[in-house]
Amino acid sequence: MPQNRTEILAATEAGIARAALLLREGKLVSFPTETVYGLGADARQGEAVAAIYEAKGRPSFNPLIAHVHSAEAAQRYVQWNDVAEQLAQAFWPGPMTLVLPLREGHGISPLVTAGLQTLGVRVPAHPAGQALLQALDGPVAAPSANPSGRISPTTAAHVKAGLDGRIAVILDDGACGVGLESTIIGLAGPEPMLLRPGGLAAEEVETVLGRKLAMRDVHDPLTAPGQLLSHYAPGAPVRLNAESAAAGELYLGFGPGACDLNLSERGDLAEAAANLFGHLHQLDALGRPIAVAPVPQHGLGEAINDRLCRAAAPRE
Repeated sequence: MPQNRTEILAATEAGIARAALLLREGKLVSFPTETVYGLGADARQGEAVAAIYEAKGRPSFNPLIAHVHSAEAAQRYVQWNDVAEQLAQAFWPGPMTLVLPLREGHGISPLVTAGLQTLGVRVPAHPAGQALLQALDGPVAAPSANPSGRISPTTAAHVKAGLDGRIAVILDDGACGVGLESTIIGLAGPEPMLLRPGGLAAEEVETVLGRKLAMRDVHDPLTAPGQLLSHYAPGAPVRLNAESAAAGELYLGFGPGACDLNLSERGDLAEAAANLFGHLHQLDALGRPIAVAPVPQHGLGEAINDRLCRAAAPRE
């Protein structure tokens, strides 16, 4: 998805306002945080989020962190609790992400959560990142702004070297201070859990909580960025590369043609990626086997097919 050119904006009031406008328009904006430069899209716009994966290359739909400007803003999207409040007061703004259950009416694209019912939220401390989030006053999904498999970027020059022409804008405000991704704490289970070590020492979190963090088992389901992949498995069987539905099956289409739900009638892979998890959930709720139309194996199609293959894998 090459764009005409990637614009570099200074982190002035005018530059931040333009970057916020582009996010509202569904464009990709790289912005600084205290950890690394993020590759941001409005987390409420599925096609914009799909473009993140496409820009990074070799995409795989893992959960993304939603960046917001305050703990109060985070509570628009997740179910808050006392432990979240305790940690937010101690470490936000800062390099800590909290994973919490989604609240009703959250409006977050299922592509951000990879179809899960939880969301990772973070309030970054970087002044330019903060200013951008306040100007947008909405959630920004943002992994690190680098091609997949490359070193995370800590300067605008790093971002430009890897993504020039693939994103709309880089908001340049110098080097990041921490240079290590955020620490992720899971608060959706019975006890606080360290899901990913990062720029905030786990010992500091444990000191505030007055107890040890539980540790994630590598066999636990995927709940946050930086973990091993885990398939989304509907309750009923899934059949791939189906030209039509068999008797008793529901049909998930791609491109023109009759079906129960269509990933993209016009055959657009970004639209299909944006619809993937939501459509699977809708069909799964009907309790019947699901047949899925062929999806091209290129660009975002690789990630779509990866997730579909996991959904169709034999149950253990």
